[in-house]
Amino acid sequence: MNHGKKYQDSAKLIDRTQLYDPDAACELVAKTGKAKFDETVEISIRLGVDPRHADQQVRGAVVLPHGTGRTIRVLVFAKGDKAKEAEAAGADYVGAEDLIAKIQHENWFDFDVCVATPDMMGLVGRIGRVLGPKGLMPNPKSGTVSMDVGKAVKDIKAGKVEYRLDKTAIIHCPIGKVSFGKEKLTENMTTLMEAIIKAKPSAAKGTYLRSVYLSSTMGPSVRVNPLKF
Repeated sequence: MNHGKKYQDSAKLIDRTQLYDPDAACELVAKTGKAKFDETVEISIRLGVDPRHADQQVRGAVVLPHGTGRTIRVLVFAKGDKAKEAEAAGADYVGAEDLIAKIQHENWFDFDVCVATPDMMGLVGRIGRVLGPKGLMPNPKSGTVSMDVGKAVKDIKAGKVEYRLDKTAIIHCPIGKVSFGKEKLTENMTTLMEAIIKAKPSAAKGTYLRSVYLSSTMGPSVRVNPLKF
């Protein structure tokens, strides 16, 4: 694969054989993000679990201290007082059957996160087939099925990220933007890693954190020393 000059220049700054400390890795990623836009910094964590087993799933959500740098559009399925609470908290879209019909018939997906009150889940289930594959289905484990919709909306707007294991036992998650700089990226990464370590399934055997990589949208990846968490 032929990479551009900026990528090649960035790659020269990284020693592929080295495991970097978290703060050094964040500093390098911030330096190597040279695109004309503010690149997203993503972390990829390979875990020593078997995702085929239900008792070895790793999933949850955490509020990053400095947010993600993205403006998140939140849709809330709620009625009555809970709908008013969601609107007051800053939800972008609030509704019930009307929004479900819009998604079903207009293929409308102008939102990033779905929140629902538990009593709405029967309705939301009707569009589970379209929400699920896009990772938009509300889920109690990630705090997106809740009676406390006001708090859920505020947390998401403040920079709450969901992490979940994929089929290859890897978690991919954004931890901010290149413009955040070393300190903010390091704090966000540490917060996320602490949550993932706490979420270790009791059925997991052997080394839990197998490998950790940081990369910006257009930049090369940096290996982080998993023993530093």
